[in-house]
Amino acid sequence: MHVSDLPIGVFDSGIGGLTVVRQMRRALPNEDLVYLGDTARVPYGTKSPATVVRFACEDTQFLADQQVKAVVVACNTASAWALSTLERRFDLPLFGVILPGVRAALAASRNRRIGVIATPATIRSQAYTRAFLARDDSLELVVRDCPLLVPLVEEGWTSGPVTEAVLREYLAPLLQRRIDTLVLGCTHYPLLRATIAAVAGPEVTLVDSAERCAEYVAEGLRQLGRLCVGRTRPGRVLPFVTDDTRWFDEQAAQFLGETPDPASRVALPIIEMR
Repeated sequence: MHVSDLPIGVFDSGIGGLTVVRQMRRALPNEDLVYLGDTARVPYGTKSPATVVRFACEDTQFLADQQVKAVVVACNTASAWALSTLERRFDLPLFGVILPGVRAALAASRNRRIGVIATPATIRSQAYTRAFLARDDSLELVVRDCPLLVPLVEEGWTSGPVTEAVLREYLAPLLQRRIDTLVLGCTHYPLLRATIAAVAGPEVTLVDSAERCAEYVAEGLRQLGRLCVGRTRPGRVLPFVTDDTRWFDEQAAQFLGETPDPASRVALPIIEMR
């Protein structure tokens, strides 16, 4: 089998990375995808950087063992803390979710005031701050951690008065600074996009890191000559999780926009970090 015919691997700490898979299905409809949700150890956002790096290495090793042609780190926390280590340890093309969102936001912003909302761990890593300021140290960047948004999404509360009130509280400091572009820096947040847009108003451009990541992967694989160009059938999504499959199967359609095959439970390889 030619390398271009192999599947693309995607991993996340849980289920949110399926929003990246959803966008990849649109951008790359004929590609087979292997998805790993590390649901036994979710969330990564409360773990130390060293633990996140180890988990990400184990996730990537599992996908490499499935003979994937590339790995997408569909988790902002893992992209922030682990991507550079993964690039050193694995001989595979690797794609994170942070850089594509940064590039899109810089292209969209008119007044150079950009906001980022994300989980506490992603904000604490300063990965977005470093990536933005490395490309334009004159912009005004306003970041905000939003710990309540992931639980709201997983409860299915993507709209309504409670969610709107939480978003108004979180976004108020950013809007007061007159941002014109807002990066949704967590893979759960695309499910809140309509409500975020309503609260932020029409003057604020939303940058969906999942959508931009899918475009980034498509372009990267095209440059590497690894796109599956001869396949005419729709690509398949093969999901794996590290804990009980029932919760994942019940939630997956909300994030993916379609009902995937039932997930299989797997044990990850243990990697000793040096």
